[in-house]
Amino acid sequence: MVSVPIFIILIGMLVTVSNITAVPWNRDPTGQTMQTLSPDTAVTFSNPSGRPLPGRGSYQVSSRHITIKAKRPATGEIQNIRVLVREPKDAPAGRPGMVFMHGAGYGTCDNSFGDVATELASAGFVTAVPDKPVWSTNDVNRDYPGSAAAYDQVIDYLRSLSSVDGADIGVYATSESTWITPYLLRMDRRIAFQVLLSPMVYSPRQSLGFMVAQDFTLVGAHNGYQSIVRRLFHVDSTMFGLHNLDVPTLFKEGYSTPTFVAYGSKDVMTAQVEGVRKIIDLAHQAGNWDVTVRSYPVANHVLRLGDEAEAGTQFSDNYVRDMVDWSVGSAAKLHQSSERVAGTLIYQSIAVPLELRSDRPLSVYGAVLHIAMVVLMLASAVIALIALVGKLRRMTRASRCVSKRALNRPSNQPSNQPKVQSGPVLGLSHGFRNALLLLTVTTMATIVLFVAGLGQVVMAVVKLAWGGAPVEDPGMMYWSWPVIQIVCTLVVWAWSRVLTRVIEEASVRGLAQLPPRAGEIKAVMTGSKPVVASTRLGRVLFWITAVAMLHVLLVFAFWGLFIY
Repeated sequence: MVSVPIFIILIGMLVTVSNITAVPWNRDPTGQTMQTLSPDTAVTFSNPSGRPLPGRGSYQVSSRHITIKAKRPATGEIQNIRVLVREPKDAPAGRPGMVFMHGAGYGTCDNSFGDVATELASAGFVTAVPDKPVWSTNDVNRDYPGSAAAYDQVIDYLRSLSSVDGADIGVYATSESTWITPYLLRMDRRIAFQVLLSPMVYSPRQSLGFMVAQDFTLVGAHNGYQSIVRRLFHVDSTMFGLHNLDVPTLFKEGYSTPTFVAYGSKDVMTAQVEGVRKIIDLAHQAGNWDVTVRSYPVANHVLRLGDEAEAGTQFSDNYVRDMVDWSVGSAAKLHQSSERVAGTLIYQSIAVPLELRSDRPLSVYGAVLHIAMVVLMLASAVIALIALVGKLRRMTRASRCVSKRALNRPSNQPSNQPKVQSGPVLGLSHGFRNALLLLTVTTMATIVLFVAGLGQVVMAVVKLAWGGAPVEDPGMMYWSWPVIQIVCTLVVWAWSRVLTRVIEEASVRGLAQLPPRAGEIKAVMTGSKPVVASTRLGRVLFWITAVAMLHVLLVFAFWGLFIY
């Protein structure tokens, strides 16, 4: 009669928290497609002069390193950036140039873009691959406007070369750096053309929210784990000094120059249909109608045929040929004669979550809840450790005392000394010791299972992003969520039974009546008539641990465990 109402109240509270923190997410329309105008991805140009154009392999290539001091405008910080410059041997003056811009990570001039930079150089381009400008930033607080300024310094270096036509320099950007190109093209209106490999287009919050939501589905994660994405991408990151999630990227100036866009059909990171539409729309707003789109079958996010982490993974068939041909024709200012949109069907599984916004109240509540949980768990662990040390000290002291008496007593004389008692350290009574231990261990095991399941999902998504295939059986990524739900429900029921036992003992002591029975509160506080424990340390440990475990359940509720 008492346990069931308490259980209903606790479950109702947790379900309410899960519903209050739930975030709406519109995935429609799903399965969007864009039909290409031709399956042939080849790029051709009208050439009225009849003069042959250079192509791949037209020139031998030489290379050299230079160093520039890239200044971060926001802070004045300097990074010495090495630049690997590749040049066509014996090519005529007035050569076009291309500067390469890095995606995510920490690419250097020596381990990035080596194949495509060499191919372009063999077609008559002077190419420059710099170290990625990062300064003291990391993956979550990159300075995109500052990076644009650093890449522009590399462009200015190419313009300073007598062999390069300063008005005929383009950029080659991939993935994350396509958030930088809009700033670069607003800053430098002389950039002649751009190659965008798997452009992200939308803001980081919207692009990453789309990517993670789609990939969680592809790897077979339970809907509960997918709900984590919704809450995660509504966080107000500015509370933690991170401003990149909402950095603006949709500038029409970013697409005001001839643009070559390339996607792979196995790319699981970009919203291709809406991305192409937005690029074309912004380009037209800027008065640019020279946009070429190519979609390659089998290719992944970096246009490779397989896992990029493995050495020697090749580009998709014809991508390098098409990109070089387009760059040569665009540098020569020729009119394109091939179809603007070609290749395999362009597909997008779900809509870009344009409704994603930072939610300050949700972020504050989540931060306070998680911090409180960690603090309470640490406090419980410290108190438990103090109790363990106290228990060991009492046991050691008692053992020494017994040994000393045994040595001082003649062997034929029976001992009439009272036994030394170590005394209770916690003094938990009425079965609360076993209940507290069992519930704590069960709740901690649930945390481990939750972290393990989420970790497996993240690893599967990373593998997918690198070009791997999703597993046929998602395993723990799916079954761990309902298991955690069942265990947490049983834990809530067990806590309701424990609280019922507390209420029962309080009633017996006359503490549940108004006014409480005379002298009973003092008896409970001193431990002479304990309800939970006879020692102060035991009572403190019990209630702090109980509140800590409640916070664990509230954290699970925050992430949607009690509604999905």
